[in-house]
Amino acid sequence: MVTSRFGIVAVLVAATACVPAGGGHLTDGASRSVSEACGAGEGWTVYAPLASGCGTLFVANKRGDTLSKVDLETGEVVLQRESCTNPHELVTSPDGKHVALACYGGTTVDIFSTDTLERVASIDLGENARPHGIVWHANGDLYATAEGRQSVAWIRNPLSETPEVFESATGKMGSHMLVVSPDARTAWTTDLGSRTVTRVDLVTRRAPLSVTVGEEPEGIAMTIDGAALWVSARGSNQAFALDPITMEVRSTLETGAFPLRLAIRPQGDVAVTSDLQDGGLSVIDLATATMIRQIAVSSPEEAQERFQVTILWSDDGSKIYVAETASDTVAEVDYASGTVLRRFEVGDGGDGMAILP
Repeated sequence: MVTSRFGIVAVLVAATACVPAGGGHLTDGASRSVSEACGAGEGWTVYAPLASGCGTLFVANKRGDTLSKVDLETGEVVLQRESCTNPHELVTSPDGKHVALACYGGTTVDIFSTDTLERVASIDLGENARPHGIVWHANGDLYATAEGRQSVAWIRNPLSETPEVFESATGKMGSHMLVVSPDARTAWTTDLGSRTVTRVDLVTRRAPLSVTVGEEPEGIAMTIDGAALWVSARGSNQAFALDPITMEVRSTLETGAFPLRLAIRPQGDVAVTSDLQDGGLSVIDLATATMIRQIAVSSPEEAQERFQVTILWSDDGSKIYVAETASDTVAEVDYASGTVLRRFEVGDGGDGMAILP
């Protein structure tokens, strides 16, 4: 494990998926052995490389106001319940027992059991909060952007009877997505309306530091070694590498059209942007700060029909899950080949996603 002053906030858990036979590229013996481990039935092939277990995908359906639980072995929704108004981002707890939703159409962060999807808590962040970006930190606390309040909320002991909420101002419009440092002292937000990225001191409450980064910066992620903060700006079709301490922009590069999200591979070598208007993914080599390839998930002609938003890596870095909000589907993409392995229906307007083993 790499330790540093700053680093990735959330670790994606293993998610190996099983898909119908007819395009697998493992040897027969390897396919059989892993299919047995995943419990796959006859006629199924498991694609490599493999993580442990097939996994469960949780999806926030922002048009349906629901939360879906998907078995990644079968691609079937095994449970779906009402959640909250217009839920966007979601995240699982460090112990895997709960999932928290940012209720963008309201003022709360709501917590559900990952087993039954029963709501166990609802934490109000204040008038006009409109929570969006969310992190469930390894320390057990929750952090969320309150876009309507231009702030970051720190929720201490979220599962206790009396959770505490502390608010730190960004002072910027549209504070949307969020990254938090491993020591939980610092947060960074992308501020769509103000065209900025903001560093927030959560503990000493020093004044936030904001820098202008492209047009409509939205996607954000921290490299594994903590040396760089990566941001995608959807309005200018660009990605940027920033110094997380000084906030100086170190590198700028062109991406596909309208890069809504940016996610770094768990292995730390590349980042991927979700390019809504292209219906594709731009792959960025982090060492050289260059775009090295593009992956077609759909096409520019299908882009509005699909409307891809959130992207999520499997823990072994072999697959990318892409939420296609308009078609109510999630595409499973093989990273090595760029092949769309399958699509499965998740709910009305699926957006935010998280995986558990």
